[in-house]
Amino acid sequence: MYFIQPSRQISSLEHVLNTLPSLQMITIEEIHLYDPTRIAIADVHDFLEYQWALPTIVIAQENEGAELSLAWELGALAGWIWTKLPSNLEGSLFKIDAQYKRNQDSRDLPSAAELQKKLLPNPIDLQNYKVETLFQPSAYLSGDWYDYWKISDKEIMFYLADVSGHGVTSSLLTSWMAAFHGRSKTPRELIKKLNGMLVQENIEKHITMLAGILNIETHTLKWSSAGHYPPPIIFEPNQAPRVLNTSSFPLGLTEDLEVEEFECTLNKHARFIICSDGALEPFSGGLNEQFAQLVYHLQNQSFRAPDHVADDIAILSLRRMN
Repeated sequence: MYFIQPSRQISSLEHVLNTLPSLQMITIEEIHLYDPTRIAIADVHDFLEYQWALPTIVIAQENEGAELSLAWELGALAGWIWTKLPSNLEGSLFKIDAQYKRNQDSRDLPSAAELQKKLLPNPIDLQNYKVETLFQPSAYLSGDWYDYWKISDKEIMFYLADVSGHGVTSSLLTSWMAAFHGRSKTPRELIKKLNGMLVQENIEKHITMLAGILNIETHTLKWSSAGHYPPPIIFEPNQAPRVLNTSSFPLGLTEDLEVEEFECTLNKHARFIICSDGALEPFSGGLNEQFAQLVYHLQNQSFRAPDHVADDIAILSLRRMN
């Protein structure tokens, strides 16, 4: 932190400086040379006269309440009185600095959210198939994620994952997954690989995931699950929805993760859909009732995510067109 040398005489100045020996003393003329994100402490008169951009705690005399009020309107972080400084001055500075940094992080969240969305996969052209998605974070950043990519001219690999919790740490893990899936050739291999890396790094998060591979020529679909709920569903015209198998524990809980692989064939006009558990949140009742309502709306293509959701929502659908 900086202490900006006052331009007027302050009788208690020496006492303040002795209390905070780690502060770097600078002059008003030098302000432009220093880090604009570090907090400065300054006399209120100087702050009002020069109105610099540094985040600043101002100090005033006892009869300068109007000056303090004006300084707050101009963006001062806090206002103190020269002769009545906080008893734990260092502790007060630490709290103000921590709050300031949290506020700065919050200001960055909209930009971070835009960047995260740009990391989602681009639309992909597939013969006889259409990929449809929904991505709705509960706040700025999402811990739900999906990805898909071609591994050959006739095969597409995909996954949908749900990181435990919310916030920055959960969202960072979505980018981590995207960076490491590249060389996996089967759903089981992808899940085992990500699980091993998550356990090795000892990150206190777990991830549920459903991964699959679709052959767009034979219409064979293979998938594996790592503790993911809701289960995948297949919708076909004039048929009851088919709820498919899932198994295994979430990623990050154990090295000895047993992963089963399941297989089915997608018939003409079938839709294979996987969702994160946030897709259940718009519906009332217990888990079974919520799932039944979700299936109903997905079958009738009437699912709509609310504008404000309590949990992240991600949906990935593979639709066979003929």
